[in-house]
Amino acid sequence: MNKGQTVFSQVIDFLPKKKFRQCVNRYNGNYRSRSFTCYSQFLCMAFAQLTYRESLRDIECCLRVMQSKLYHMGIRGTVARSTMADANEIRDWRIYGDFAQILIHEARTLYADTDIGLDLQETVYALDSSTIDLCLSMFPWARFRKTKSAVKLHTLLDLRGNIPAFIWITDGKVHDVNALDHLVPEPGAIYIMDRAYLDFQRLYHMNQCSAIFVTRSKTNTGLRRLYSQEVDKSQNIRCDQIVVPTGINSSKDYPDKLRRIKFFDVEKGRTFTFLTNQFSLPAITIADLYRCRWQVEIFFKWIKQHLRIKSFYGTSENAVKTQIWIAVSTYVLVAIMKKRLKIESSLYTILQILSISLFERMPIYQALIDNGYNTNIVSSHIQLKLFDS
Repeated sequence: MNKGQTVFSQVIDFLPKKKFRQCVNRYNGNYRSRSFTCYSQFLCMAFAQLTYRESLRDIECCLRVMQSKLYHMGIRGTVARSTMADANEIRDWRIYGDFAQILIHEARTLYADTDIGLDLQETVYALDSSTIDLCLSMFPWARFRKTKSAVKLHTLLDLRGNIPAFIWITDGKVHDVNALDHLVPEPGAIYIMDRAYLDFQRLYHMNQCSAIFVTRSKTNTGLRRLYSQEVDKSQNIRCDQIVVPTGINSSKDYPDKLRRIKFFDVEKGRTFTFLTNQFSLPAITIADLYRCRWQVEIFFKWIKQHLRIKSFYGTSENAVKTQIWIAVSTYVLVAIMKKRLKIESSLYTILQILSISLFERMPIYQALIDNGYNTNIVSSHIQLKLFDS
């Protein structure tokens, strides 16, 4: 039932406000804050994400036009560009990082039963990173190369719902494989990675934690075949072998057996070599698992196109991380709302609708669902003749 709330107020009703206050208190975020609290900062930045605002001046202009509605949306005090800039610069980004993890946990619980197209009960993750290029003169702390800066998003994506379970933000120089040092392997879970993460010492640690990994082999990886298993070549499986590393260091780093599967991709005309510590699943399932890794590539492409993480409202490291974490929180919040309201529309469609209806006073469910309107085309002509034949 609509109680006169704006659409934006109904969206933020899905936020666990008590847990947000706990995150703020943990880092003393509202210290010496008179009116523009961390919650107001979060709402302003979330508004910017949902409506595709380009700058702090853009945010200030749009919100001041709706000044009479801001109080009921949870934004207290006057929204000023300088106030938002100071908040992004000073307030600890970990407030919003911790809160994003709370939303992620809630979203993963809601999407736990989502079908990923494979007959598997295990949790399946895809690990990858994406680089966001920055201007070297404005972001010198994130130096990447001689002429530019960059930040890198190391992301572990839960394929059941495409929810980011882990995000690590670094400068562009940090190699992808270092993300494995910050992961806590989940026993029984499946981790899909490309060959950038082929490090036998780190993979053996995952194996010791009873986690399953599927990755690609490099062309210069030294492996010795122990024996081969029968394969169904009609499924484009070229070989299914049990191997061990042969390198001086790799044999010490991974003193156990591995499974090597070669799969020929007809569409691309290429042969892919996979390494895994999973010995019971069919070879074609391993190949299908690796194909699911592209979901994380789609996720990166999606958030870069539909969230504000390619241009930033501040230039400090704290401001950049604050904006990224609030963007992630906004993405997950919309995913939670979609699931709780049982909306069939895609996240893209939901964001497009929200971008133009945040200040409307109407039930959010009415705004987001398909109203079923169809234009009926009748076969018979209903217009009168202008001229007699």
